Amino acid sequence: MCGIVGYVGPRQAAPILLDGLRRLEYRGYDSAGLAIQGARGIEIVRAVGKLENLTRAVEGAKLDGSSGIGHTRWATHGRPSEPNAHPHLVGDVAVVHNGIIENHLELKRELAADGATFSSDTDTEIVAHLVARARARTPSLFLAVRAALERVRGAYALAIVSGAEPGKIVVAKSASPLVIGLGDGEVLCGSDVPALLSYTRRMLFLEEGEMAELSASGVRIETLAGESVAREAKRIDWSPVQAEKDGYKHFMLKEIFEQPRAIADTLRGRISLEQAELVDGELGFDAKVAQGIERVVLLACGTSYHAALAGRYWIEQLSRVPAQAELASEVRYREPVFTKKDLVIAVSQSGETADTLAAVRSAREAGARLLAVANVLDSAIPRAADGSLYTHAGPEIGVASTKCFTAQLAALFMVAVHLGRRRGSLAEPRARELLRGLLEVPAAMRHALDRKDTVYEVARRWQHARHMLFLGRGLGFPIALEGALKLKEISYAHAEGYAAGEMKHGPIALIDEEMPVVVIAPHDAQYEKTLGNLQEVRARDGRVISVVTDGDEQAARLSEHVLEVPALPELLLPLVTVIPLQLLAYFIAELKGTDVDQPRNLAKTVTVE
Repeated sequence: MCGIVGYVGPRQAAPILLDGLRRLEYRGYDSAGLAIQGARGIEIVRAVGKLENLTRAVEGAKLDGSSGIGHTRWATHGRPSEPNAHPHLVGDVAVVHNGIIENHLELKRELAADGATFSSDTDTEIVAHLVARARARTPSLFLAVRAALERVRGAYALAIVSGAEPGKIVVAKSASPLVIGLGDGEVLCGSDVPALLSYTRRMLFLEEGEMAELSASGVRIETLAGESVAREAKRIDWSPVQAEKDGYKHFMLKEIFEQPRAIADTLRGRISLEQAELVDGELGFDAKVAQGIERVVLLACGTSYHAALAGRYWIEQLSRVPAQAELASEVRYREPVFTKKDLVIAVSQSGETADTLAAVRSAREAGARLLAVANVLDSAIPRAADGSLYTHAGPEIGVASTKCFTAQLAALFMVAVHLGRRRGSLAEPRARELLRGLLEVPAAMRHALDRKDTVYEVARRWQHARHMLFLGRGLGFPIALEGALKLKEISYAHAEGYAAGEMKHGPIALIDEEMPVVVIAPHDAQYEKTLGNLQEVRARDGRVISVVTDGDEQAARLSEHVLEVPALPELLLPLVTVIPLQLLAYFIAELKGTDVDQPRNLAKTVTVE
C-alpha cells in the first residue's frame, strides 16, 4: 500500500514522477500528489482518486523543476481528501511518507502547544513540522531530518525536500521499503523497484535505520546515528512484470511471503501494550455499547468465512458473549433474525462481496450494529457499517487469498480483545500477554516461511494425489478448511476440510494407503485428542502429513511428513499453522502447471450471486 517516488537530475521531474507512480498503482491508493523544486520554490499539486486526476492537475499547474517527490496514498489516518493527500508542506519542507507514526498524537499535542497549526488529519504532517523546526536550527536538511527522526516512533519510508536546498532529496527508512536508483547524472528513489526500472537497473536498497541524501552527483548514506555506510549497487535484470512480482514466479507466492509485513502493517499504531488495549477508534462502539451486546454474528463467504470461524472462537473465549459465524450466501435467503442487541461483523477482502453486502443490509434494516473488516478503503460494505477495521495487507493480485486471510485473522483477534476489555471479561494482564504475542506473529511467520523447502519436498511427493483430507480441532478446524480450499482453488485436486472429531462420522471411510491426510496438530489444549485422530488415520494406512509446533517428536513419530511452525500463544497459532498449507497448495499447483494466479472459473471479487 502507498507508493513513493523521487527524482533529481537534469530532466523535468514531473513526468518522471507521474510515470513512477503509475508503475506503483498495483500497490493500491486513494489519492496522489507531487512536490516539485523549481525556480518558484516548492510547488505542491494533489488530487483525490485515480492518477489521471493528478495528471490533469499537474498539466494545469505547468510545473517546472528538475527535482521532486511524489506519492500515492492509501488512507490510514484521515479520510481520502486533498488536504490529507501527500506531499505535506510546512514552511519550505515537503514530506511524503509510507507507514505509520505511532506517537503522532503525543507529538501533535506538543507541537500544538508550541503554536503549530495543522492542515490535515494525517500522522505524516507531524514529520513535516518536526523537520521544518529542526531546519531552522541546523545547517542542512539532512541533519534536520536526522534530528526530527530522533523524536519519531513507528514505521516509515520518507522522502523529504526543502526549498532552501534545491536539487537534493533526503530519504530515510524504518520497517517500510525504500530503494534508490542510480542513473547517468540522475538519481531516483521509490518504494518498489518497478517505479525505477524504466530509468536505471542499478539499485541501492536502504536497510533499517538508514538515511540518504540524493543529488544528481550521487548518494550519501548514513545510519540515523551518523555512521557512514558504503554499499555497492545491485543490477536488477527483471522485466516490468517480474518487478511487480519482486522476482517471484507468481503473485500468490509473493503475497504468501508478504504476510509478515501485512500483519505488521495491520497491527501498527493500533495496539497499546501499556494500556493492554486497542488505541484506535475505528470500531465504532464504546464500552457502553459493548456491554449491551448480547450476540455477535460474523458474516462472510469463502476464505473470509474461515477467518470468521476463528473470530467466533476468539470472541466467545475473550469477551464471553455468544458468537456465530454464518455463510452470508445462506443468511440472505433464510429470513434471518437480527436484533438491536446484535453486533454484526462483516468480513470481506474486497468489501464488495455481493452476498455479504446483501446480508449486511438485512442486519442494518433490523437495527443491528455493524462492523466491517475489509481490505479496500471506502468499499461498499464499510460504507454501510457503523465502524470499519481495515486490514493493511495492500493489494492482493492472486485470486486465491493468502495475506488478506491472515490480516483478517489479526483484525478479528484485535476485535475480540477489544470486546473483552470493554465488557470486563478480559483482565489487563491477560490482554497484555495476548497483544504481546500478537506483535510477535510477524517474526514467527518469517520463521515458518523459512521452511519452504521442506514443504516443497512434501508437495513433490504428493503432487499427483487425486484426493486429500485436512483435519483440525478447535482453532485448527478453520485452518483445515482453508488448507483444503487453497488446494482445490489452484491445483484442482479434490480436498476436504473436516473437524477432526467428525472423522469417525463418515470421512474415515475414505482413508486408505493412497490418501494423504493433513492433520493440524500444534501443541494446544486439544493436542492429545488430535493425536488420537492421527493414530486412527495411521491404523487405516492413511499417509499422515502433520503440521506441528517446533520440536514435537511425538507427532513426528506418528507422521510420514512433518511441517513445523514456531510456537506462539495457543490462541494465535492459526496465524502460523496456515502458512505451510498455503505453500503446500502453491507448490502442488506449480508442479502440476496450473494457472496459480488466475485459476479457472474463479474471480477475485465475487459481485454476483
